[in-house]
Amino acid sequence: MDVKFDFGQEDGERIVYVRPVAVSSLPAEVQAQLPGVQKLYAVHDEDGEQLALVRDRAIAFALARQNDRTPVSVH
Repeated sequence: MDVKFDFGQEDGERIVYVRPVAVSSLPAEVQAQLPGVQKLYAVHDEDGEQLALVRDRAIAFALARQNDRTPVSVH
């Protein structure tokens, strides 16, 4: 059965999405500041706007929680 269901957002819950980003996909001036780093983690809002770029997944989740957001991992 293929039925679409809008789960919506729980009252007061503000979700952000955390996803890995290859440093090689970033602008050259950013790459130049990250010698030896292969991967960073981006934090995005519900509309896909990038809010932060951090070095560690745990830091991304902590950053989200410190800003009263609910982090969700995206692969």
